[in-house]
Amino acid sequence: MSELPQSILFCCDHNAVRSPMAEGIMKKFYGTGTYVQSVGVKNDLEIDGFCIAVCQEVDVELSRHRSRSFDEMEQWGDDLSSFDLVVALSPASQRRALDLTRFFHLDVEYWPIMDPTGLGESREAKLDSYRQTRDQIIQQLIARWGEPTESL
Repeated sequence: MSELPQSILFCCDHNAVRSPMAEGIMKKFYGTGTYVQSVGVKNDLEIDGFCIAVCQEVDVELSRHRSRSFDEMEQWGDDLSSFDLVVALSPASQRRALDLTRFFHLDVEYWPIMDPTGLGESREAKLDSYRQTRDQIIQQLIARWGEPTESL
């Protein structure tokens, strides 16, 4: 367990499931004292409906999330070097983050979070897979920064 960083960037493959979940839950758990954003290696998908549904179960609103890529983030003026910590939630995003940060003194952590897309046949089975991913993120956040400081 450690002190919260000033700014954190969560990243995954498409910025449609894992990284938006992590961004939203982080904000819900620890408030606005830390600047939190998320990004994907690619931006070719919109926010996933199952992701929105399972986050609503824990009172985290993601329906207004707009997916963006590392490239778009830079184009919009969010410089990677302005973040204290990058948390990669997929192997591809870890590679991209390490590649982009090799010129900066910036910490990159890898959290192996399950990709729930494509898992489960029925709606309920799919939701269960997304809940597992959400709960993995929650466990990682608590292990890293302790119990939520904001009321749930």
